[in-house]
Parts: sequence; structure tokens; C-alpha cells
Amino acid sequence: MIMSRTKFKLFFMSMSLFAALTACENDDKPAPVTEVLAVKSMAPASGLAGTKVVITGTKFDPTPANNVVLFNTTPAMVTAATATTIETTVPVGATTGLITVTTGGTTVKSATPFTVSDRATIDVSGEIKTNTNWTANNVYVLKGFVYVTAGNTLTIEKGTIIKGAGKEADPKAQGQGGSLIIEAGAKIVAIGTAEQPIVFTSSKEPGQRNYGDWGGVVLIGKAPHNQAGSKGPEGGIRGGTTNAGLGTDNIADDNSGTLQYVRIEFAGIALSNTANSEINGLTLYAVGSGTTIDHVQVSYSGDDSYEWFGGTVNSKYLVAYRGYDDDWDTDWGFTGKVQYALSLRDPEFADQSASNGFESDNFNSGEPATGPNAGLPLTAPVFANVSNLVTSGAPSNATIKGSGGYQAAMHLRRNTSISILNSLFVGYPEGLRLDGTATGTYTNATKGTLDLRGIVLANNTLPVTGKGEITEAQATAYFNTAARKNEVKDLASLLLNTANFTLTAPGLLPQATSPLLTGAVWDGKGADAYFTKETFRGAFGTTDWTKGWTNWDPQNTIYK
Repeated sequence: MIMSRTKFKLFFMSMSLFAALTACENDDKPAPVTEVLAVKSMAPASGLAGTKVVITGTKFDPTPANNVVLFNTTPAMVTAATATTIETTVPVGATTGLITVTTGGTTVKSATPFTVSDRATIDVSGEIKTNTNWTANNVYVLKGFVYVTAGNTLTIEKGTIIKGAGKEADPKAQGQGGSLIIEAGAKIVAIGTAEQPIVFTSSKEPGQRNYGDWGGVVLIGKAPHNQAGSKGPEGGIRGGTTNAGLGTDNIADDNSGTLQYVRIEFAGIALSNTANSEINGLTLYAVGSGTTIDHVQVSYSGDDSYEWFGGTVNSKYLVAYRGYDDDWDTDWGFTGKVQYALSLRDPEFADQSASNGFESDNFNSGEPATGPNAGLPLTAPVFANVSNLVTSGAPSNATIKGSGGYQAAMHLRRNTSISILNSLFVGYPEGLRLDGTATGTYTNATKGTLDLRGIVLANNTLPVTGKGEITEAQATAYFNTAARKNEVKDLASLLLNTANFTLTAPGLLPQATSPLLTGAVWDGKGADAYFTKETFRGAFGTTDWTKGWTNWDPQNTIYK
């Protein structure tokens, strides 16, 4: 049969369509595009240290810690991440340059630089007599004693830098190093963050900074103390309530404000050759329990890192780094509580007065308890979870670069009733120096108002000694009382991190099988509800709470 012309055309068209469809099915599919690590943009493209920056790109790691970010050459903390975004903040000390991202062993750079802005400099001197805000877009320079007067609040924004000038810059020519003094009835509200701490530091350039370049930070409150009301602060600082002395307000819950995520560096100036004329890194006079203090690092203090003169203020997460004299000095009837405290010392630097970890006095002489308040309240703070680390080598007691040597991890004297719980002390010539009279310090110890429990001593020449009327045998018997669960250990047996004593990049967590991770004792004063009942002894368990906000190299940090 002969196909009609019309049918032939339809047949030909269908066959052509079939061939075309078949050809399409046989073609290879295009290969998928493989993403590679790349930085595409950043917002904003300029800003001060502390500015939040969102980096957009591809192939980032969704786990923040797996992305390493540099602003020019300065590392930054990554706070959040997805496959296409990284959130970070401009680190202190960063300079203008490209942003570098390293993920999974691959490194890429931004196509354009991030511009780090400079801050305006504002000199501050004299009195602050109104509510005042200091902001992160400025650098504030303290010249001489700067007083925040009663009834006024100084609020400091996160990320703000405050520099202390030396004696030579005192506008009154009285040789007073730049200092910030919060008077009784005034407040400071300095709330930083881990990413943007508030920094008080030296006005000198990197590499030129030293112990005691400026005065320090002083808070004066209205809480109880055991001195006459006319007794004023040390170092030429004017007093509290009456401007002549600390007064006798006795307001236990007095509120001097807030210090959170704050660093204080190169303070602790000696104002004269007269005894007790120094200012410490952070000095607290009669500060009440309404005050909030946590996450504070004092570095390179030329005197004590912290000193409490009376008061009831409580604190957590304190760091004393490379101080010159004592780390934790308690006097004049201080009765507050402290948990989680680290002292990391340079074994080559100590003070002529003989540097201690703790120096605790009621007052001088303190025994017997006499005076305007019958010596009351006695100095009776409670510290828990403290680590004081000097050296993993021979106990440090020789003058090398400082003006004196080390003495004791705990020098407890002059009728003190301090208690120290679940704490670690390494590298002092003496561990415990129990010092005083039979009716004062020793009686406080034996009746339990001076209480040491869960203490671990290591790497000491003489772990326990007595002074004054207290014999070495008495002090040792007290320390070794079984119920106290105190120990003298071989350093190696503690299984500390191998970088524990590294000053510029310390590794602070004990090894996973360290005996320090168990054995804490919370009997007696440790039962107080303020304390988190940790199982570990020393400042650290499995979390390094210093991460992100501390600085282990303030000497070379660029602050501008």
C-alpha cells in the first residue's frame, strides 16, 4: 500500500521528534559547581576595635572555633558561623589590612582591606560631679587623681580604653599618678563583654610599659570596717563619707556599682617613700555587697593586685597576672566571699616586702582586738577555688629582676579569720605561714573561724610553718587535721597542663585524670549558698573561664 503524502509528512515529523528526544536523553548533564573557601564581602568595612563585623563568603565551617580570622595580623574571636557567614569583632590592637580566614587548612584573604579607625583622645582630671558616660569611640587619659563624687555615676561602655598617665602628668604637680577613685556614695558602671572588655592600661607605648606606670582603680563604699571613722585611705587618697575618713555608715549591702569584664594593667604606683603610700591595681575600701565584681584581670601591678580594706563585697572570676607584691591582700575587717581566682606569677619579679599569694591581716597590729570598734569586725573573708602558680622549677625565693623575693602562698597573721577552700598553691618557698599570738591567729584557727579545707600545696621548700607565738608543729598539726583534707603533693602527681606556667599562652585546665578534678570539701563555711559546689580543687575544672577576655601580652598590645 502506498502511503499518502500527508501521512508520510506526519510519519517523518514524529520520527524526527523521537530522534531529537533520544538525543537529549543521551547528552551528559553539566558537572555541579564545586564551592571553594572564599571571602566575598564584609560589613561594615571599617570601624573601631570592638566593632561587630559579618564576613560573607563560601565554605566556612559552621563551628565557630574551626574558623581562624585575622584582621591584618591580629587574631579575632569568632562568635558565630554558618557555611556562608562569620560573625566576629575587631580585636583590640588590630591595624588596617586584609581580613584572613583559615578553615580546614585552607587560607583566603579579602579582596579589599578593613579599615581600623582611630579614637579621639580625651584628657580627664579633677572631679566628675555629674552623671557621665565614657564611650568606646574615645580613649580617656587619667591625669592625677580623678574623683567621681557622691551622688554621681560614671558609666563606661563596653570596649572602652582608659589610660593612666604617670606622676609627671599630674596637673596639680603633686606627683599623683593617674587614678580613678569612686567615692562613697558614687558609682561606677563598667560592664564589658568577653568580646569587648573595658581596659584600663598604661599611657605608654608598647614595649615601654612597666609595673606601676599609673595609680589604679579605687572604690570607696559605706560598708562595715574595723577602723575609726576618721581613718582615711592609703596613698594620699581623700576619704569617703566625710572626705576626711571612711566614716561609720555600716551599710553592709552598699552599692558602688559594677565591674564586669574589666582589665587593669600596669597600675599600682608608689606615691612616695612613706610606708603604705601605694595604690594597688584594684583597691576596695568598705565596698558593700550590693556591688557586682566579676571577670576582672589585674596585670603587672606595681603593688598588690587586689586589696580589700573592710567591706562585704563578693566577687567571682578574678585574675592576678604577673603582679609585683601580694595577689590577694585582705585587711580592716573584710568579710566578703570570692570564688574562682587565678594568680599566674613571673618567678623573676617580687617585692622587697616579700611577695605572698594571700596576705591577710585584721589590722596592724591586730592583736589583741582593740581600738575604736574593739577590732571588729575581724577580717573573715571566704575564698574558694583559687590557683596560685609561681613556678614548676625550684621554689622561687631569690631576687632576680625584682626588688625582693617570694615568701608564702598564704601569710595569715594579725588576728585574721580568713578561710580558704579547695585551692591550689605551687612554687612558693613556704606554703602556709600561720603567724600571730596564741590567743589571736592560733585561737581563730583552732576554733574554726580561720578555716583551711581542701588545700593542695606543691613545690614548696617548707610546706607549713608557724611564726610569732605559733610553732611549726602547731601549724602543721592544724593543717594536717584529717577532717580538713589538706594535702602536700608532688607536683608531677597533680597532672597539670604542660603549659600551666607559660606566661604568654598558659594552658590552665588540668589533665583529664588529674586528682585535682575531685576531692573538693564544702563543709563549714563552704556551705554558704554563694558558692557553686564544684568537685574540683583549684580555679579550673574542665572549663577555662579566662578565654576571650583576658590578655596575656599587654606589654605589646596596641591600644588606640
